[in-house]
Amino acid sequence: MGGDPRGVVHGRSATQLTYDLSRALAKGTGGRPWGPGDEVVVTELDHDANVRPWIQAAEASGATVRWLRLDPATADLDLTALDDVVTERTRLVAVAGASNLLGTMPDVARIAARAHAVGALVHVDAVHLAAHAAIDLAALGADLLVLSPYKLFGPHCAALVADPALLETIRPDKLAPSTDAVPERFELGTLPYELLAGVTAAVDFLAGLGARGGSRRERILDAHARIHAHELRLRGRVEEGLRALGDRLVLHSIAARRTPTLFLTPTRVDAADAYRALLAHDLLVPAGSFYAQEPFRALATGAPGGLRIGLAAYTDDAEVDRLLAGLDAVL
Repeated sequence: MGGDPRGVVHGRSATQLTYDLSRALAKGTGGRPWGPGDEVVVTELDHDANVRPWIQAAEASGATVRWLRLDPATADLDLTALDDVVTERTRLVAVAGASNLLGTMPDVARIAARAHAVGALVHVDAVHLAAHAAIDLAALGADLLVLSPYKLFGPHCAALVADPALLETIRPDKLAPSTDAVPERFELGTLPYELLAGVTAAVDFLAGLGARGGSRRERILDAHARIHAHELRLRGRVEEGLRALGDRLVLHSIAARRTPTLFLTPTRVDAADAYRALLAHDLLVPAGSFYAQEPFRALATGAPGGLRIGLAAYTDDAEVDRLLAGLDAVL
């Protein structure tokens, strides 16, 4: 992530780490807790794991929640009101690096610049982004960032990455005999070392997709460039095929910057029925809203759910052919 190893906190899941962090931050950084008059900003683009913990922490502390809205016409955040939403009262802005529903990659750096101008922290949910792009903490403008290695071919666990100096200012609840050193003060109980060994193997696998030579970080950056080119080409093929299906679907993933994740709603069949029918074609195109409650609500599709197509480094052209044929048959 381009961070400092001394600022990496391991945890069970991104949801768990975000909940733990939200409660600790509400208690205060540098001795100043959240309270009436303070504001926390969340977005209509995020997975609920980067919305609900902050709302609940704000409600418990008396702080106010403000929203950056999603524009369904662009499938991106509407930042025209950014300066009005993020103000001198803002203590924290929580935003997705990329939407797990739409694939949208919002302008996090712009949001972070505004937040930092008023002295607020920026928390980035990079769970979906880390699967498809190289991340540099400083370039992104993230003070705090969570990700899940299971999105990177690894086991199901998570990590919080931050500046160690910032973590020193946060006092989580912990057991009395446990160390108060950073980052260990945030790692409650014994770590799952077997999972962490799997994380190391997954990162090495990812680095192995890059050019030989150089540091592991350099190989990972090269690997992501190659993966991006591969996924972008396949996404273009899928989008061309979806256009050929005409009015049988509505494609919602239309943002200018996005990952190879496509969310659509069928117009003639129920999404859950289509998901089950596609399994007969050896296709996993799941149906639902994928814990992305706010963006799904903002889309106002009128349906109980939609279909999500996900491409990855290991997806090939034959699978795209089968996907398009299956969608044609089912939709």
